[in-house]
Amino acid sequence: MNAPIDVSFFQRAAKPLTSYRPYWAKRFGPAPFLPMSRAEMDQLGWDSCDIVLVTGDAYVDHPSFGMAVIGRVLEAQGFRVGIIAQPDWQSADAFKALGKPNLFWGVTAGNMDSMINRYTADRKIRSDDAYTPGDVGGKRPDRAAIVYSQRCREAYKDVPIVLGGIEGSLRRIAHYDYWSDKVRRSIVVDSKCDILLYGNAERALVEVAHRIAAREPVEKITDVRGTSFFRRESEEGWFELDSSEVDEIGVVEAHINPYQTTSEQAEAQGQTCSKEDGTDQAAAPAAEQTIQFMPNPALRGKGRNRMPPRDRTVLRLPSYEDVKSDPILYAHANRVLHLETNPGNARALVQAHGEGVTARDVWMNPPPIPLTTAEMDWVFGLPYARNPHPSYADENGSHDGVTKIPAWEMIRTSVNIMRGCFGGCTFCSITEHEGRIIQSRSEDSIIQEIEDIRDKVKGFTGTISDLGGPTANMYRLGCKSPEIEAACRKPSCVFPGICQNLHTNHDPLIKIYRRARKLPGIKKILIGSGLRYDLAVKSPEYVKELVQHHVGGYLKIAPEHTEAGPLNKMMKPGIGSYDRFKQLFEKFSEEAGKKQYLIPYFIAAHPGTSDEDMMNLAIWLKKNGFRADQVQTFYPSPMATATAMYHSGRNTLTKVRREMRDAEEESVDIVRGEKRRRLHKAFLRYHDPNNWPMLREALKAMGRSDLIGNGKQHLIPTFQPLVDGAYQSARKKNSTQGTGVGSRSVVSQQAKAYVMGKAAKPLGASRPQKEKEVDVRFAKPGQPAPGRMLTQHTGLPPRAGVMGKKPSGARKPR
Repeated sequence: MNAPIDVSFFQRAAKPLTSYRPYWAKRFGPAPFLPMSRAEMDQLGWDSCDIVLVTGDAYVDHPSFGMAVIGRVLEAQGFRVGIIAQPDWQSADAFKALGKPNLFWGVTAGNMDSMINRYTADRKIRSDDAYTPGDVGGKRPDRAAIVYSQRCREAYKDVPIVLGGIEGSLRRIAHYDYWSDKVRRSIVVDSKCDILLYGNAERALVEVAHRIAAREPVEKITDVRGTSFFRRESEEGWFELDSSEVDEIGVVEAHINPYQTTSEQAEAQGQTCSKEDGTDQAAAPAAEQTIQFMPNPALRGKGRNRMPPRDRTVLRLPSYEDVKSDPILYAHANRVLHLETNPGNARALVQAHGEGVTARDVWMNPPPIPLTTAEMDWVFGLPYARNPHPSYADENGSHDGVTKIPAWEMIRTSVNIMRGCFGGCTFCSITEHEGRIIQSRSEDSIIQEIEDIRDKVKGFTGTISDLGGPTANMYRLGCKSPEIEAACRKPSCVFPGICQNLHTNHDPLIKIYRRARKLPGIKKILIGSGLRYDLAVKSPEYVKELVQHHVGGYLKIAPEHTEAGPLNKMMKPGIGSYDRFKQLFEKFSEEAGKKQYLIPYFIAAHPGTSDEDMMNLAIWLKKNGFRADQVQTFYPSPMATATAMYHSGRNTLTKVRREMRDAEEESVDIVRGEKRRRLHKAFLRYHDPNNWPMLREALKAMGRSDLIGNGKQHLIPTFQPLVDGAYQSARKKNSTQGTGVGSRSVVSQQAKAYVMGKAAKPLGASRPQKEKEVDVRFAKPGQPAPGRMLTQHTGLPPRAGVMGKKPSGARKPR
């Protein structure tokens, strides 16, 4: 790899993590596990903790769990760190378990946003929690970061609170809250934290920790990148610009009062109505007027109109009160926020909360400087135990029984090789949290972790479940030069096409795959992270390496849709990229003599998706032989671009204007209401008889009755079999039971033949039956006949040797 164009080796203008002088408690050395009780502190010889971390997840000492990474990073800096995991939030007593922290509290809701963890996309409460022993739900409160911060303040009110994690990152300014359907204040206001660290915060946290340890008041720490906090007023030396100067949104026209007369309306605007006043204003002498000279925007940055330096400029966003009452202003604020996300050119942001004497500014510094490869290696090379805390073990001392933590089980043999994602998908929160610049580990560091898994993980079978990250194939990809990277303002490097300044060389990743496969004791290395297939097709050699050596029968990719309308709002490539990748996938699978399948993921009800778009997607699914058992519905996460579209009805990928110049481009079709969201999900599960009545009604209303029929070219049959209204999800706990309405269904002679496996043609004709059908009255809804079609998750093709087996649960025809 040519080092000058490798983003991993760019110099970063930041103090290295390993250059700080260790805190005095470094003499205690690393702990086997960070303590969760006073007894463990006594065993380590500690009389107190310097920092106490509070998290909504179970404590798993693994580099895929954010709280473990933060704890080990602080420990390596010499601090004594304790962890309070999933405390009882009903009182402050549980927060006193480790005593008073000497320096500060570190608070996070966990690896997931607590609301997304708790509720489905339809706002239904989940019954499970993958980050809790035994997969038990309800072990953390709603809006956990706020609740934990309040309890920490109640326990020891004079100890500073440092808030972090993805829940804080996605709520650092006023944000739309899907669960309450309103705009909420910045989490800095609601949690009353002293400072918020957003994004992957190792760099900011280490600096803040050492400055607090040096007795610097936390309210004076205002110059650290990647932080947000309260301010009464801007400091001297800063140039404040209104955000409308960056992205003009237009004036707010006052609504006309219909109860006012014409003269009263004119008077309210400081004018008069000559028609009603009976005066001839034309004859009156013209009053003197002051001429105002306005700066020409086209000359901005030139001569005397030169913009102030970016590193000393702060953009004032519309206040919380304004964005709460005006969706257009909210869309504008969200757009400006996403424009200011490149650490190389981002400016500070400020947003007022409150009015009058209670008004305070939430100040947000530019994003943190990405970690270098050496720093990534240091973070992932810390002494993680790679296991859950011993307190979670069952009576046999095992973590594989009733106390198993599903999230740990999923990643126990996986390796994270990079951070960040430059895809910029509007529905995704990765870029808002980790940034668009790829931060990669070195090859030696990755190989060392694979060897540690092989040698230290109990029960390791020789299979590495994943070598990846937010995206499987962005390792060491990035801009061709640091100057271009620092100046870029694009929200995505791969939309609408792959940027000419982005290098797509997959050779370093291929080299890692090959080296890892040769390690003794390693039988198989799978790739479980999402694949960016529009990048992969740029390197056929990589696709060949992936398909022939690292696919375990099925490869999951995410085209998300087939139609241009929703894909453009998602910032995803067209379905043509999927087709090109599919051709390579099938070609290399055939060369290797393997039967392997692509499993595509799709999103229903995304902003910009029309009913016709979902109908066309359903037709594509049937044409290509897919049946989706698990439906992914758009979930408006805080601060995401698609969420701003959902709330405002405007396309924030273009300039937000109060008066639209091109309504087709600037407005967005929003899928609201349970009925329409159910319809979009029903199109994805077109094969489920429970959905056929709704789909028939919709197709008739859309003028597409031609898709209703009993031939292969039709989407929905004309008959309705007996169904019970049940839905079988890939997650059994999220399935719904039948309502027993089957007895009220009207069943035609053809429908009876269908459910008994005899119908496939018009009445009066006869032909041999090729295979038996499952009686849909008794089979699990949506479950296809074995081997007939590919599906997502639970309906995958059967393994070898089961093609001829009789489907379980089927009855013989009477």
